[in-house]
Amino acid sequence: MTTKTSNTDKTSKKNTFGPLILDVAVPLGTYYLLKDGLGASTFAALAWSSVGPALRTVWGVVRERRVNGLAGLILLVNVVSLALSFVSGDPRLMLAKDSGVSSTIGIAILVSVALGRPMMTEGLKPFLVKGDAAREAAFERLRAGSAGFRKAERAYSVVWGVALLAECAVRIVGAYTLPVDTMVWLGTVVLLGAIGIGMVVSGGLAAEPMARMVSAEVDAAEVDAAETTGVPKVAVAA
Repeated sequence: MTTKTSNTDKTSKKNTFGPLILDVAVPLGTYYLLKDGLGASTFAALAWSSVGPALRTVWGVVRERRVNGLAGLILLVNVVSLALSFVSGDPRLMLAKDSGVSSTIGIAILVSVALGRPMMTEGLKPFLVKGDAAREAAFERLRAGSAGFRKAERAYSVVWGVALLAECAVRIVGAYTLPVDTMVWLGTVVLLGAIGIGMVVSGGLAAEPMARMVSAEVDAAEVDAAETTGVPKVAVAA
């Protein structure tokens, strides 16, 4: 039992940040790489960085019969930004506008928590259940009946909402107080720093505890099944 939980925890540490990497870090990273690193136009960078969220959104609808909320939000923000990219003006305003993506995502995440439907959960769930029916059932039981699990679920989303809003605030202040050339590269550093902090805090505060709770719930269900059938747990686990 201990070995099983330990292996699950090790796997969860590798997979905890998958949703953020796929739904947030990759699109934002692609945008800044193309725009600041490779010199692409704002329009081209936004268009290409929208491909991943678009595919993730379509895949969620086709395979799971639901919309991937975070990927869909990234796609919507990018579409709106594509329209706004035709607006030119003060370079400081353009730098500040770049933070609009992360701020919109952060606000939406916090609103979803306030509404009782933490947006980040659906992205994190596949990496906690790993396609296993027993872990899927355990996850749903915990979400329906465990106050501690729901608290961790909310905390995971809150951490990311606050991290993205803080990143936005820092970049806006920098856009109007630091030299433009400095903010061109420093903005990306701030973004990566916010993502790094979010990973560490959300993982230790919420994602890893949730993974341990799911593993414990699976083990408890196996013990109950063994007691009901009279078959030792070792045989059930095998």
